[in-house]
Amino acid sequence: MQTIQSVAEMQQWSSIQKRSGRRIGLVPTMGYLHDGHLSLVRQARQECDLVVVSIFVNPMQFGVGEDFEEYPRDLTRDCALLEQEQADVVFAPAVKDMYPPGYSSFVEVEGEITTKMCGASRPGHFRGVTTVVSKLFHICQPDLAFFGQKDAQQAMILEKMVRELNFPLKIVRVPIVREEDGLALSSRNVYLNPQERQEALVLSQSLQAARQLIMDGERDVEKVKDFIRNIIATSPGAQIDYIELNKADDLASLPRIEGKVLIALAVKFGTTRLIDNLLVEV
Repeated sequence: MQTIQSVAEMQQWSSIQKRSGRRIGLVPTMGYLHDGHLSLVRQARQECDLVVVSIFVNPMQFGVGEDFEEYPRDLTRDCALLEQEQADVVFAPAVKDMYPPGYSSFVEVEGEITTKMCGASRPGHFRGVTTVVSKLFHICQPDLAFFGQKDAQQAMILEKMVRELNFPLKIVRVPIVREEDGLALSSRNVYLNPQERQEALVLSQSLQAARQLIMDGERDVEKVKDFIRNIIATSPGAQIDYIELNKADDLASLPRIEGKVLIALAVKFGTTRLIDNLLVEV
């Protein structure tokens, strides 16, 4: 496995592979890898000739007062895990190389898809995501790029960006990976103390209960939201950011539950904000 830090070197490597007709899979990450990330690498390994994993904690997608400085980082540990998964390249650029002095170019997807849910809670977040991912696409030149369903809104936004800006690649979504007790894997889970970790189980529990309520015939959006809210309220430390039910293909609002629906949550436990979601089709 090769580790590349230089943007120019990564571009050169990718260009050589493309000219050789090799299919490149890219797994963009912010590091501190867990099995959710590694499931993306495994999927890329199955579908591509070469697998590139980027590790870059992107300052542009962190807002004021968020955890950029504290975000967990351990490149040595990450590289050891990726070596076991037979990744071909780890691309780990420095901030100064991705955003040199005077940097002022951005990529932004507008509309309802970016202004609700995490877009409402974290202004500017998705502009940071779309800017850095577009840069990674230009640098690494993937044929396929792999993203987790846990970040469902992000995946939809990036699919829209790829479609509308004619990037010559396909985005592949990979299902959420969970602990045995249901907690969705996240690099931020390390912030949770034991009590918060236990209380966070209410996320997956409320989603599964809401799915059952819908399958039993409930079609009123607000009633399902209230049902979820009441379950989450049983965890005394939970602070709800949002509970949303939207169309699963574009996040458009639903007057009534029908078709394919994304149920999405963002909840804080202590200082740690966690997200989770579930797809339901009726």
